[in-house]
Amino acid sequence: MLSADQLLDALLERARGVNTSETVPVTDALGRVLAAPQTSAITVPPLDNSAMDGYAVRVADVAVAGVRLPVSQRILAGAVGKPLVPGTAARIFTGAPVPSGADAVLMQEYCGTEGDEVILHALPRPGENIRRAGEDIQAGAQILAAGTRLGAAEMGLAASVGLAELPVFRKLKVACFFTGDELVTPGAPLAPGQIYNSNRYTLTGLVNGLGCELIDLGIVPDTLEATEAALAQAAREADVVITSGGVSVGEADYVKAAVEKLGRVEMWKVAMKPGKPLVYGRVGDADFIGLPGNPVSAFVTFGLFVRPFLLKRMGAADVLYRAFAVQADFAWKKPGARREFLRTRLQADGKLGLFPNQSSGVLTSCAWADGLVDLEIGQTIRPGDWVRFIPFSELLA
Repeated sequence: MLSADQLLDALLERARGVNTSETVPVTDALGRVLAAPQTSAITVPPLDNSAMDGYAVRVADVAVAGVRLPVSQRILAGAVGKPLVPGTAARIFTGAPVPSGADAVLMQEYCGTEGDEVILHALPRPGENIRRAGEDIQAGAQILAAGTRLGAAEMGLAASVGLAELPVFRKLKVACFFTGDELVTPGAPLAPGQIYNSNRYTLTGLVNGLGCELIDLGIVPDTLEATEAALAQAAREADVVITSGGVSVGEADYVKAAVEKLGRVEMWKVAMKPGKPLVYGRVGDADFIGLPGNPVSAFVTFGLFVRPFLLKRMGAADVLYRAFAVQADFAWKKPGARREFLRTRLQADGKLGLFPNQSSGVLTSCAWADGLVDLEIGQTIRPGDWVRFIPFSELLA
């Protein structure tokens, strides 16, 4: 069996980025991966502007608190005022260009008015409340690197320099199907021995959440012929094929056999808990990843291995999750022979609580938790120990 680190390294070595791109409006770019670096043609902000509603003044004109100055002009955001006449103040609003000659803006809370004069109740400091031209972006500077996954902040940044469209890699096509005669689609009645197919909804939700183009082939009967047919169709239509179930060594586990017949298996089994029976291979030009059928195992292995693999296939530059040192508020006295990932949740005191049932079939643990504690082989935990915590925010988005 491969270790978890060996498996992740091997998967990322095999992840081939997509090589075609398209141009989309910035409004449609959420979750897409940038195909080329973007630079700014403009300076942001273009002019010195006010960070506050208040009064633009010359510091030299305010020697003591309580000075009165006539208000010579009023400058709104979007308008450019006249040069400030010495010995006067300009009423100014947030975002408005600071008039030449002014070297500070005193916020309105420190000012009073009487007729056409402003009373300055505090001493302004040079540069106070002035946002300098170009302090955010200089013309010609790169604002976004190729391989960036575009979120709301990146979309806003692109818009702030006037970009209406962005070049992005095409969406990665991911096909999913699910094996097991015991599986039933929610909404249908359950016969004795049957269960609802939760993995279909978990995994398709995870794939959609990454911004891939999902091809959902649903439930496949537990026969070698049906599995081969579904696998062949998925490999024709998709860049990556993901399944859950049927990758162990049971008599009714046909997925691995189908991959070996139609393509090749390159990796099988990982020394971790939950999630031991995981398969990677190739069918035609498509990558194949077979996840375990237990719902927690499928959920955890997707976050740890499939997400980084898919992100790299999508063209993303930053694909690895981060872990953080957090104190445990629980004991773990059972040293394991495999690396273990425990479902935990951050408490109000900043420490981690442990879900009481760590079985790979207890999906409620994943809905309750907000991350995993990464437990090395043989490691135990006492309350107060610092542990390696991987938030779900690093594994699922």
